[in-house]
Amino acid sequence: MAQAIFDAVFRLGRLQPLIDDDRAENIFILGHDRVLLQLVDGSRIRVDPVADSGDELIDFLRFLANRSESNPRPFSESTPRLHLKLDGGARLAATAWVTSSPTVVVRRHRHKVDTLSAWVDRGCMSPACADFLAAAVRGKWSIVVAGPMSAGKTTLMRALCAEIPREEVLGTFETEYELFLHETGRHDIVVDWEARPGMGEIGADGRAAGAFDLDEALNDSYRFALDRQIVGEIRGREVWTMIKAMESGTGSLSTTHAASAEAAIRKLVTCAMEAGGHVTRELALEKLAGCLEVIVQLNRRVVLMPDGSQQLQRWVSEVVVVEPGEREKGYALTHLFGPSGTGPARASGLMSERCKDLTVDGFDLDLYQAEADGRGWQG
Repeated sequence: MAQAIFDAVFRLGRLQPLIDDDRAENIFILGHDRVLLQLVDGSRIRVDPVADSGDELIDFLRFLANRSESNPRPFSESTPRLHLKLDGGARLAATAWVTSSPTVVVRRHRHKVDTLSAWVDRGCMSPACADFLAAAVRGKWSIVVAGPMSAGKTTLMRALCAEIPREEVLGTFETEYELFLHETGRHDIVVDWEARPGMGEIGADGRAAGAFDLDEALNDSYRFALDRQIVGEIRGREVWTMIKAMESGTGSLSTTHAASAEAAIRKLVTCAMEAGGHVTRELALEKLAGCLEVIVQLNRRVVLMPDGSQQLQRWVSEVVVVEPGEREKGYALTHLFGPSGTGPARASGLMSERCKDLTVDGFDLDLYQAEADGRGWQG
């Protein structure tokens, strides 16, 4: 009882035990009475409710949204969506009034500190792939990590960021905090910006009072003596913030949802065109092909094991180098690794000439060629 009272007053109430459950990766709250945990192996189990009614669940969500003194977020019938970081780092997404019942999904970040070598050890990527990506980060190439939901995009982003030299001054730009680079201890200086949706009166510009977007944050960041600007997840118009960061030549990194590397290009173009009618497909493609250099595509699946248990598998399915292409298409993709639909992508042997420039940043051409020839890692 003492723990429940403490959780109710200072933490996340009846949700807290689920957040503390190391078996859980996602928490699904479908109305007040149906709560499921998606475990790390991909299976789901049903657990006790976190509220006694839909109204109580909504009141709890409003409490969470408003208790931050620095970045409160609206949640009401006029603003029926909520996205925020919970204490401890989990990510919460909620909606109500536009669904049949209040719905919440909480994503627990299991690997706040990760490395490319750990991805190799977990069987998620090949050694040559890890070697190339490490060199690309050190060489300040701009990278987008793409994949379906829950494929490990943010986790891989942290592993890529671990390759950034400690002495670099980093700036991160996120709609909701997820990277937590300032907590890893791998870098001396990290300035982390988070967008603020604003609350209250709507101004003549159509924005709520106190709103602060990523584009404003990026503009401010040029006075902070940064060595690298890292933009988080791309879901819409924030793609222009990503493009501006990449055009700065600092070696930016971002994530987006897509089914393949080429689909990621189309997705980013669509996001760019959401900025208005003045943004044509040709302009968006020209910008992306001119600043984006590598797309790392992830995949995932749940495999049923012979003993009846489940195993969640994630892997790097393809790595492509992006370059300006013929006028009609606007870009050219070179598959450096993969594609592979069944496991970690292997070196293809199709190397873009500019990749050889990364040897000064540690790219091992012999390791890559050995994997491509079948003389190295076999997976």
